Amino acid sequence: MRKKIQRSMVMVLAVTLLLSYIILTLLLYNQNLSILESEVRQEAKYIRAAINISGAQYLEEMDDVDWTTRVTQIDEKGDVLYDTRRDGSTLENHSGRKEVKEALATGEGEDVRMSDTVGQEMYYYALLLDDGTVLRASKSMDGLIRTALGNLPVMAGLAAIMLVLAYFLAKWQTKRLVRPIYELDLEHPLENKTYDELTPFLEAMDRQNKEKEAVANMRKEFSANVSHELKTPLTSISGYAEIMKNGMVRPEDIPLFSERIYKEARRLITLVEDIIKLSKLDEESVELEKEEVDLYELTREIISRLSPQASQKNIRMEVAGEPVKYFGIRQILDEMIYNVCENAVKYNVDNGRVSVWVGNTLDGPKVTVTDTGIGIPKEHHERIFERFYRVDKSHSKERGGTGLGLSIVKHGALLHGAKVTVDSMPGRGTKIEMQFPKGEK
Repeated sequence: MRKKIQRSMVMVLAVTLLLSYIILTLLLYNQNLSILESEVRQEAKYIRAAINISGAQYLEEMDDVDWTTRVTQIDEKGDVLYDTRRDGSTLENHSGRKEVKEALATGEGEDVRMSDTVGQEMYYYALLLDDGTVLRASKSMDGLIRTALGNLPVMAGLAAIMLVLAYFLAKWQTKRLVRPIYELDLEHPLENKTYDELTPFLEAMDRQNKEKEAVANMRKEFSANVSHELKTPLTSISGYAEIMKNGMVRPEDIPLFSERIYKEARRLITLVEDIIKLSKLDEESVELEKEEVDLYELTREIISRLSPQASQKNIRMEVAGEPVKYFGIRQILDEMIYNVCENAVKYNVDNGRVSVWVGNTLDGPKVTVTDTGIGIPKEHHERIFERFYRVDKSHSKERGGTGLGLSIVKHGALLHGAKVTVDSMPGRGTKIEMQFPKGEK
């Protein structure tokens, strides 16, 4: 970055010097031309006054004078009557010259061009005399290129000095400009006092740092919770098995102990499966092949799978709505709807009801799951999607929850760009809506 800034500053100066050189050359050229025009015009008017007073012999009397200005007398037909540089009879007809034509027409004329006689760029000024002839005065001048070449040595020397000076100044200035950047405290971005232009960058970095810290804390908490959640069923299984091994169980109690070991083992398997699902979602290692899924038919299949679980509590489950085609990952969509519906059964009251509606809305496909269960306090609405978070920790094990179901729903929603909202109050049931974006095809 430092080298780029230095090169940019030197380049800006070089371009500035070049433009200055061009502008200076044009100004000097125009200034010299203006001075030359004024001198030639004034001299031509003096000579015209002398000729009008003394006659054409004035030019012949002044023939021996060392003229710095070329003077030519031309008749109305364009023939040269007199010229200070050459014999007039040897010169070609001048009737086609611009300044001569203008003088014959309006009394005076001028032109700037390369002279075929002298071989230099000349300024010509012509005046009409009283006898009808034309007096023309001309003087050589430096053209634009000659003016530029004349200024070149001075400007080149000045440019060399300025560029060397600019290099060292750019180096010093660049070092001073980038010092605050090198001294940034990246661990605490918002505590830095630096350029205002860096504020969005520092704010973004601060957000990233907080996100990284949150992720690190979440991983620590996740690891601790996983250890605890895995240890609990394993301890139960180990304890029951040890009692049976030591012959401390009556024969008639063996089925009861076996059932407890089976339930804890199933709970452990479910927990491991949920952890694996979450890990895949976190790492985005799930199969991302999307297909057209009928959310209504998928929901009917899920309700059918949950029917045995619902019948144990005499919970009535119903599906309403219309066929909805959605382009998504079938496995993830299945897990999302299944987990929400399963929670509606687990945390419902006996003889309760679970209603599921699937249909199209203005914002896209929507799946709404409503239950008559125990409800969720408002302060827990946001946290229920966290891993291992349970509203009712004392009864969660009895209900068979792992605390990962809604976290899987949240990750699946993020994967599909969907939005999940919760509306619930204790004793009044829960409604969870999954709003999918429209236009997924």
